[in-house]
Amino acid sequence: MTVLALVLLVVFLFGGFALRVIVHRRATGSSGVNSVLRGEPGTPEWWAGVTLAVATLTCIAGPIVQLAGLDPVSALVAPAIQVIGGVLAVLGFAGTVVAQQVMGRSWRLGVNPDETTVLVTGGLFALMRNPVFSTTVICFAGLTLLVPNIVALAGFALQLIAVELQVRVVEEPYLRRVHGDAYVGYGSRVGRFVPGVGRLVNQSS
Repeated sequence: MTVLALVLLVVFLFGGFALRVIVHRRATGSSGVNSVLRGEPGTPEWWAGVTLAVATLTCIAGPIVQLAGLDPVSALVAPAIQVIGGVLAVLGFAGTVVAQQVMGRSWRLGVNPDETTVLVTGGLFALMRNPVFSTTVICFAGLTLLVPNIVALAGFALQLIAVELQVRVVEEPYLRRVHGDAYVGYGSRVGRFVPGVGRLVNQSS
């Protein structure tokens, strides 16, 4: 299963991000990639970027260190768990691709404070405000179950923290500033990561 996890990881990184950058550049002339390290060192925005970078690298390291000889946590080694992991990884990858496709020309990685993109509210975004983050987490949950060693588990835990920080202290403040009441109204109807959970309070209503 370690080799399968590595293959799925490569497919996810290429199909979910590298290929998306190529498509976006051809459509817009821009890569859509922005630095995740924003703000002064020590600020919430900076910590959000650092945590996301460390989490991503740790998640990538999970299957690599297991292939190199690190044993998985024995309690999580079972055929049923690995089947579930494979299914989640594939579904998460597919969901990420679909969510990014829905974003179209508004797709980006990270935030450019000088850029204004269209507020996307259709497709998966009608169910949750951050489907790319949600489906990415599902994919890495699956990969972690395929190679449940201590590095992979730590990486997944860091990823959960990083996603929360990135959305709450970087993405949402940016979208509130750029789209104002339109984003708050949208957020008051649609959950943050899962349908109906984490909706914003619309104080103007």
